[in-house]
Amino acid sequence: MNNTQISRFEKIPTRIFDNATEASNQIAKEISDLIRRKQTEGKNCVLGLATGSSPVGVYKELIRLHQEEGLSFKNVTTFNLDEYFPMRPNELQSYVRFMREYLFDHIDIPENQINIPDGTVSKEKVYEFCQNYEKKIEKAGGLDLQILGIGRTGHIGFNEPGSGQNSETRLITLDHMTITDAASDFFGEENVPHKAITMGVGTIMRAKRIILMAWGEGKSKIIKKALEGPISDQIPATYLQNHPNSEYILDGGSSAELTRIKTPWLVSFRDWNNEEEIKRAVCWLAQKVKKPILKLTNRDYSENGMADLVTVYDSAYNINIKIFNSLQNTITGWPGGKPNADDSRRPERKDPAQKRVILFSPHPDDDVISMGGTFLRLHEQGHEVHVAYQTSGNIAVFDDDVVRFADFVNDFHHFFDMPQDVVQELFDGVRDDIKNKKPGIPDSEKVKKIKGLIRRGEAKAGARYVGLPDENMHFLDMPFYETGTVKKKDLSQDDIDIIKDLFRKIRPHQVFAAGDLSDPHGTHRTCLNAILGAVEECKNEECLSDMYLWLYRGAWQEWDVHDIDMAVPLSPDELLKKRRAIFKHQSQKDRAMFPGNDAREFWQRSEDRNRNTAITYDELGLAEYEAIEAFKRYYY
Repeated sequence: MNNTQISRFEKIPTRIFDNATEASNQIAKEISDLIRRKQTEGKNCVLGLATGSSPVGVYKELIRLHQEEGLSFKNVTTFNLDEYFPMRPNELQSYVRFMREYLFDHIDIPENQINIPDGTVSKEKVYEFCQNYEKKIEKAGGLDLQILGIGRTGHIGFNEPGSGQNSETRLITLDHMTITDAASDFFGEENVPHKAITMGVGTIMRAKRIILMAWGEGKSKIIKKALEGPISDQIPATYLQNHPNSEYILDGGSSAELTRIKTPWLVSFRDWNNEEEIKRAVCWLAQKVKKPILKLTNRDYSENGMADLVTVYDSAYNINIKIFNSLQNTITGWPGGKPNADDSRRPERKDPAQKRVILFSPHPDDDVISMGGTFLRLHEQGHEVHVAYQTSGNIAVFDDDVVRFADFVNDFHHFFDMPQDVVQELFDGVRDDIKNKKPGIPDSEKVKKIKGLIRRGEAKAGARYVGLPDENMHFLDMPFYETGTVKKKDLSQDDIDIIKDLFRKIRPHQVFAAGDLSDPHGTHRTCLNAILGAVEECKNEECLSDMYLWLYRGAWQEWDVHDIDMAVPLSPDELLKKRRAIFKHQSQKDRAMFPGNDAREFWQRSEDRNRNTAITYDELGLAEYEAIEAFKRYYY
């Protein structure tokens, strides 16, 4: 089968890699090859560069190539896509600072060959600055290669929906969704600048070569629209369809919604020897034609590109009953396994009857938000449950909560006639730290510690409500997280060792971990990587000799029904208990610090997600439940 057939729904050449690291390294290789080729020709290399999380891996590899393989940047001139306005270059969120920290300070590029839009220019002179930026690019010979990320609005650079195809460098107003997405970097939406200077679409389109990169499931829906949809000013990334030398480079997550990935049977002939793909196809078909699985007909299959599946199984009935039974076998009210029962078709084994369980919670509330009902069920059914809170969650607490708790401690000592001078000094110091803190600046160490204690106290309250004893609560405070900013450290061996120590101490039969990789801040992904790293290093040890690893998803997304290996039904009463456990996290109630693009509270997102999973099972013809928590088994 040729590549044209595989990618016939995509309107731009696209390469898909297993992970972002592999893809980033490939982009860095292309950039380094271009720089070296230009060097041998005695020419300058002009690069258009991007900021944000997407190019970080590319810059990391370019630094390695410079330091270990002698790649020189002395013949390179760079032009950055954009900058917030107004923005001073030394501010934490400045793209000048970003580029220095992630690339320029680590390579040999001459200072006068770096060009970044100036966020300090007066508004009256912005137009003149933008015109000069265009002339600089033209004088340099035009962009040889422009790398891009993509925003959830489909923006490239800061070219928001409505940007024209011939637009040039200019001052623009940011879309509300873009502001919301940036809120975490600025410690609150109210601190995000509403304007930015950006290269125009026309400026980008004049580049000789364009690479757009995207990582993670959170980008998958906009990637499908940009690659498979019509050209529209409402999705500026679609303009790349008119470029003669543009390419999308994706990882598995960001490509998940593409037709060739999500529904490959619509693209090419299948031999239907993969049971997981058959399950996915049948669930898709049932949802598309709005029928329970057992009511699908030969005609339904043939009219939707799946006649060859009927040919393999002789009739729709044979396919239907096979997939119906597979889904039926995922449903269990015994997430730790049912004692003294036939477990040959159950998701979890029956022995040992009382299991040791570790529930990993990336943030202090993910345990109850993501699997609070299952948490309750495991404890009530007699298993030894431990919760490991991987990070402090301290950046997600509002300043006024800190003042309130510090005031409580202050009044507590006064009320009980205790020595107060030290407490008063602490209270005054905290209040002054918060009062003097400028927007977008990290908290002081004292404030961070208090915020961490607030989240820790809430986590204890939630776990105690479930019935967990204090000694089964483990606060890991993984080092990668403790920066005080949204930007985290790289995962280290120290982080992995913390998980390994817990494995060796508990010797779990079950581990539950967050597989919610659309978490917009990356904490869930890093926490999962730490767990997987620890599993890899301990998998041959006795402590993991009898362990099943289950992945849950949380506030950001849910498993597709075909991916679910264990579905735990919740009654109305259990759903209410889960809600009450979530309510123990008072600092996240009503309005969370970083809510993402979803205005609902976390308990509402959780309940809607669990109810929708139950509705999906019902619509596919299975039993009707109030709600369902879903898990996918990870095989290591």
